[in-house]
Amino acid sequence: MYGRINCCPFLKTSDTKIFIHLRGINDKNFSVRSFQERAAINAPIQGSAADIIRLAMIKIDKILEAKQNAKMLLQIHDELIFECQKKDEDSVKKIIKDAMVSVSSSDHHMFSIPLEVSINSGNNWGEAH
Repeated sequence: MYGRINCCPFLKTSDTKIFIHLRGINDKNFSVRSFQERAAINAPIQGSAADIIRLAMIKIDKILEAKQNAKMLLQIHDELIFECQKKDEDSVKKIIKDAMVSVSSSDHHMFSIPLEVSINSGNNWGEAH
């Protein structure tokens, strides 16, 4: 990838066909060019992270829809926020963790590094965070 940064201002994320245009990648100004080079390195990482959380959300939504014991409320970057009854907390935690870890391998892809998932709980996001 490093060798392609200056000659190819378009990058592709791991799973999608979304391309980004890096305007100043060939700029004469060192600061502008350096910023765009960092953006070029970061774009596939952020795109891949977004793909992973999207796959996790789809998988978890299907499971929770069948079980009907929790709701997915919100996504904030790489965090998902759920709501469930106190009595279902342990089972929901296990379902969510298993589903998120299992996103690392499917019929369409396989990551060489296992995904780490941490789950916290509380009466509000501040307590859980």
